[in-house]
Amino acid sequence: LAPMQRIALLCLALATAHGAASSRPFGASPRFLRSATRAALAFNPVQRLRGGSDKQKEELVAARKEIWDLCEEKNCNPVLVRLGWHDAGTHDVNIKEWPKCGGAIGSIRFKPEIEHGANAGLADVVKMLEPIKDKYKSVSWADIFQMGGAVAIEHAGGPKIAMRYGRVDGPDPKACSPQGNLPDAEPNDKGVYGGAGGTASTEAKEPGDHLRKVFYRMGMDDKEIVALSGAHTLGRAWKDRSGLGADKTKFTDGSATVRNDGKAGCGKTGGSSWTEKWLKFDNSYFKVVSDDKADKELLKLSTDKVLFADAGFKKYAEKYRDDEKAFFSDYAAAHKKLSECGAKFEPEGGIALD
Repeated sequence: LAPMQRIALLCLALATAHGAASSRPFGASPRFLRSATRAALAFNPVQRLRGGSDKQKEELVAARKEIWDLCEEKNCNPVLVRLGWHDAGTHDVNIKEWPKCGGAIGSIRFKPEIEHGANAGLADVVKMLEPIKDKYKSVSWADIFQMGGAVAIEHAGGPKIAMRYGRVDGPDPKACSPQGNLPDAEPNDKGVYGGAGGTASTEAKEPGDHLRKVFYRMGMDDKEIVALSGAHTLGRAWKDRSGLGADKTKFTDGSATVRNDGKAGCGKTGGSSWTEKWLKFDNSYFKVVSDDKADKELLKLSTDKVLFADAGFKKYAEKYRDDEKAFFSDYAAAHKKLSECGAKFEPEGGIALD
């Protein structure tokens, strides 16, 4: 046995001996047993770290506060959500080997993954987070990426997500997933969504079939696909990243109030948004997509419109359009699930902050 284990066993043995010698009819006193148990656990690193060490929790809380401040200062909520999603969204539930399975393992920080077409622009977001990672060394990259998405949603007025932390980082570029695991919003010039690349083909002629191939591979279902799609209430599409959207609209040129708290500011101007207040998390996305009379400068892509055309998606899209509370509840659950796709936690079970 290791020295710490021997000491822990000795503490418990002393408790047992005390109980045998005690005049109490049922052995050692509860007070003595509690003291002995605490002593044993103090020398057992596995037990003591269950739920995370005090230092790790302190650093996680401090990192979360700094990410909140980034959202407040830079209006970077949408790109933080995108970064977290794109790291986690490579997961293949059919691959059991870690980190080959992809997912929320922090591998998006490495080349070639960060250079995949779907990740255009995200290298700058990783760089923006580097000072936080450097400052809080016990916090993994994978945790920072997923924390960023959850904080961004809450800061923009969305639900508080019951996150777990303690994710282990993929160690090197060999952990990168192949290109092709993330969804396309529009078909290619041959009328096909997705491709044969990635860990499994996502090719489809219909947007709904394409979304299912992508998200079912992650272990998601139709309800979760629709709920997660609702996060497009935040952010914009950029021509220089996805090739979609306008150079700017009246909602993205800096003249409109777009923040949840009504404060001025939007970060970099330009691009096309799905909603008018694209730094506010609510159910506006579903209202816009289903409204034929919505402002024409608001974005509606094929993978948006299919949510109200496909029978399997429609019941959820209509529900979320009409009931924001239901949307928030289902979104929070789906986001949490996505943030844990492929993740390996140390300590086992993860670390809860709230």
